Amino acid sequence: MIYLNNAATSWPKPEAVYQTADTRLRQLSGSVNRGADKGSLNAGLAVLETRELLASFFNIREPENLIFTANATEALNLALQGLLEPGDHVVISSMEHNAVVRPLYALKNRGVDFTIVNCAADGTLDPRAVEKAIEPRTRLICLTHASNVTGTIMPIFEVGEIARRHHLQYLVDTAQTAGEIPIDVETAGITLLAFTGHKGLMGPPGTGGLYIRYPDAIRPLIYGGTGSSSELFNQPEIMPDKYESGTINAPAIAALGSGVKFIQETGLDEIRRHTLVLTAMLLEGLRQMPEVTVYGPAAEKRVPVVSINIRGIAAGEASAWLADHYEIVTRSGLHCAPLAHQTIGTLATGTLRLSPGYFNTPAEIEATLAAVRELVEVLRDA
Repeated sequence: MIYLNNAATSWPKPEAVYQTADTRLRQLSGSVNRGADKGSLNAGLAVLETRELLASFFNIREPENLIFTANATEALNLALQGLLEPGDHVVISSMEHNAVVRPLYALKNRGVDFTIVNCAADGTLDPRAVEKAIEPRTRLICLTHASNVTGTIMPIFEVGEIARRHHLQYLVDTAQTAGEIPIDVETAGITLLAFTGHKGLMGPPGTGGLYIRYPDAIRPLIYGGTGSSSELFNQPEIMPDKYESGTINAPAIAALGSGVKFIQETGLDEIRRHTLVLTAMLLEGLRQMPEVTVYGPAAEKRVPVVSINIRGIAAGEASAWLADHYEIVTRSGLHCAPLAHQTIGTLATGTLRLSPGYFNTPAEIEATLAAVRELVEVLRDA
């Protein structure tokens, strides 16, 4: 099997992630903040270690302000629903995922408004257009770090300067970039950072989180038991308990920590170098086929996400053909990002997405290109 669906979830994981998930599930017999036994204390220590690893990874000065969630979607909902009030205005790009768009449409019914800044046909964004969209009632700029459709990397540092200058909250969705390219919340001026654990960070599903620079500004999404200040009927204000009600998934979070350690040991530069080689190979080979339309910018301006369409066959049928004939795993459709497809002109058709990862090889990319060439020849002869 050739797995090219890392934009959905990374596979395989580093061996240490599997080992940690198995071992910790057996060993962490307690619940964080809910017991003085060895299992509970070890669970708490495992979660603390991963929290501190991630804080260092993103250059977060207050590890307790990094909140664990089940995924990036929950983190984005916590940020948007916890921050915004009736009358507030938000600026987003036209490449945002439904994890941003759908909460904003729901909040629109409560008096929150938003402006969509159009990106170019390759998904690139002009920061000046973001600044022009700011209104007196704007409270937040929300921006994906990289598109899950075209892979286009957004100018988060330039937009961060704009947010700083206008004293705005700045939410960045790093679902496609965490573990792939460096992210520094201080340099970028990020006040809210959402991440998922199961993609570039190489952790298990069911892990993610949100960094909150100003906790006083964000209401919890979920209220309940935290194992702390239990005498209070109100939600405790201490961090991170304020946002982590319920039993936390300590074994999965510990396994996420192993994924982060693997990235640190391997080096982000090495991971980026390798995936850039694979992406450039894909783009060069696909663009040599006249029947294939390739979307998005040059390799160095994107993460390893490549969307295409092949003349004469629907994206879903092409994905199924590659799976049936060569066990090549891809994804077709709208990828939960209709705004992005509207931007690049594929809302009616969707695309076939190929997303290599660190564990793919140049030989697998060559085999994939050969398979696409064969499919093109089959269609040509039909």
